[in-house]
Amino acid sequence: MSDQIALDLEEAQELGLKVLRANGFNEAHARSIMDVIYRCQLDDCHSHGLYRLLICVNTVRAGLVDGNESVEISEPSPASIRVDAKNGYSLLAFETGLPHLIEKTKKNGVGLMAINNCFHFSALWPEVEKLSEAGLAAMAMVPSHAWVAPSGGTKGSLGTNPLAFSWPRGEKNPYTFDFATSAIARGEIELAKRAGHPLPEGAAIDEHGKPTIDPNEALKGAMLTFGGYKGSALSTMIELMAGPMIGDLTSLASLEKDGNQGGTPLHGEVIIAFDPKLLGGTDTATNTRLAEALFASISEQGARLPSQRRYAARARNLEAGTVTIPKQLHEDILVLL
Repeated sequence: MSDQIALDLEEAQELGLKVLRANGFNEAHARSIMDVIYRCQLDDCHSHGLYRLLICVNTVRAGLVDGNESVEISEPSPASIRVDAKNGYSLLAFETGLPHLIEKTKKNGVGLMAINNCFHFSALWPEVEKLSEAGLAAMAMVPSHAWVAPSGGTKGSLGTNPLAFSWPRGEKNPYTFDFATSAIARGEIELAKRAGHPLPEGAAIDEHGKPTIDPNEALKGAMLTFGGYKGSALSTMIELMAGPMIGDLTSLASLEKDGNQGGTPLHGEVIIAFDPKLLGGTDTATNTRLAEALFASISEQGARLPSQRRYAARARNLEAGTVTIPKQLHEDILVLL
């Protein structure tokens, strides 16, 4: 007997919307949240798919997020937009600001959206891919809590600090990547602790700054960045770009505001978009050919472009007209109604 259940695509979306509506999210918030959850589930990104409904409901029931709060837009400059999420989830703020960001980018060649005072629980790739659907290249980044030590350091100063980038490819799937700058996700440490499994080498240090593979000691200490000083520098850049540059918190400040309780990080997000057609001059065909030759060179030697597995899963699920989740998760979701 299978421990999995298949849901029709429409059924999966409606289930999520019902759960969010039933637990205090208004229609605008519910649809913006479910749009990202559905995109992640469609691509078999299970950790950010329907499973996230449990987290959303727990967060709103705990009073950490207001599911009815509106967002506020302002325009600091002709090429930028600011959206105040007012301590709500970032997704409605992003959806609200998106058309303005696209318009500004296509007018100026470059556009920036700053989202302030937000909780960001989702993957970043659905956001940058929406900009690629509009023919734009884009990058997005957020801080978190200071759970990550800098290269050569002994305690947390940085967040897990994900970075996403997407490049439009016309009718083809965009070139997209989305990864944290920490060597391991904090959730993976929690899972290893529950399972009694060791961590990989080079992922964490204990409270004394010594390397450890013990998840219990890692939770007392800090995670490490990937790539040593290179990952550390990239993570620091994200702190600055998505923190002080847009008038929001660093991971250190976010953790301090949280009272070091380890709750959901409250901070900002920055999205920067570029118009290749406007910035690339008049020979768009040559620019496209050069980009595609680069991608072909990577693929033809057997290397995998990032997100290929996601796109393959998306195609399978769209063809089948279903997504598959564990039966236990389905039961846990139904309890929320």
